[in-house]
Parts: sequence; C-alpha cells; structure tokens
Amino acid sequence: MKTAISVPDKIFREAERVAKRLGVSRSELYTRAVQRLVESFDGDAIRASYDKAFAEPESTADARFRRAAARRELSAVEWDDA
Repeated sequence: MKTAISVPDKIFREAERVAKRLGVSRSELYTRAVQRLVESFDGDAIRASYDKAFAEPESTADARFRRAAARRELSAVEWDDA
C-alpha cells in the first residue's frame, strides 16, 4: 500500500544513511522498522520468547542469570490490565 508520512528531517537523513548502508530501499527500511515494532507488541511472540528463555532447568548458570535479569526487567514494566 502506498502512503505518505511525515518524518523529522534528522530521522529522515539517518534513515537514508541506514538504508544506503543496508542496500535497501527507503520503503523496505520503513517496512522492516514498523514490522519490528509491531512484533515487539505481539503478546504471543513475547510469551514464546519468555517460554524459550526459561525452558532449560534452573540448575544451569545461564538459566539463573536469565531469570534474575528477567525479574529485574519485568519489575519495571507497567502492566496493562487489558
């Protein structure tokens, strides 16, 4: 779908540089960026990532580290009641 958006000049220039460095069109860059943002709000993806991170037994050092890091990060989240 074709659309028009307004982007601050500085962000536009930075995006142009990134697109050129990646060898992609402006449309592709913005599509990737929006797709990542949308995915970051997808509860199923977040839950799957959480489940994967905590699937291994807590006896491993990596698992203990991830759990401690998650507790720290999740305690700072404002949870939506929806």
